[in-house]
Amino acid sequence: MTTSSSDETVSFGFQDVPKADKAGMVRGVFSSVASKYDLMNDAMTGGMHRLWKDAVAAKLNPQPGELILDVAGGTGDIARRLKKLGDGAAQRRGLEPPEIHVIDINTEMLEAGRARGEDGLHWHEGDAENLPVDDHVADAYIISFGIRNCTDVPAVLREAKRVVKPGGRFFCLEFSRLAIGGLEPVYDFYSFNAIPALGKLLANDADSYRYLVESIRRFPDQETFAAMIREAGFARVAYRNMAGGVCALHWGWSI
Repeated sequence: MTTSSSDETVSFGFQDVPKADKAGMVRGVFSSVASKYDLMNDAMTGGMHRLWKDAVAAKLNPQPGELILDVAGGTGDIARRLKKLGDGAAQRRGLEPPEIHVIDINTEMLEAGRARGEDGLHWHEGDAENLPVDDHVADAYIISFGIRNCTDVPAVLREAKRVVKPGGRFFCLEFSRLAIGGLEPVYDFYSFNAIPALGKLLANDADSYRYLVESIRRFPDQETFAAMIREAGFARVAYRNMAGGVCALHWGWSI
């Protein structure tokens, strides 16, 4: 007997929910936290997320004239870093700066990003599983702390492969699995107790931050995710752990 698509379930934190419902549930989470999202990132990571994002932007190494997609880009934290690096490289060489597009499914997150001021970025509402982008146009694609919230991760990776041109590069920064043994109890205590409490204190929303913690635990480990990127068609796939595996940067090339 076959199972209809309406009966399929996917993870939403530690819950299994109907596949058709997840996007709306995730949208609700980020609509709730949008105004405090950047503040909460500082509180949850002790400001470490800034160093991780700086390292990722440097690794992507935006070049003059490139078209770069920051998918699930939210408030544009990564995109601003890319813009600064790319504009600097273009100015030094007397060339056109890169064109950087922030794409996110959540209107409130985009509005919070735009509210930070004029930045020369291009903002679009769009779904990572069905991007409003032509085939093979992007020189680089990055998704940062967003892919674990998507309903169909393999579909997101296939869509990334579709829009990245041959010779282009793919990057994904995401929370992952600790690579240092013995720290899991401390990490779990902090994650499941302190982070929801911070969410309640700073954003008056413990439940959304509890979901974010749970979603990290349901996401594939580093090697499994690397295999998924290869399955989507990217080559020379590799990754680097940051903060002992609290998060990991994966990358690959479109050929």
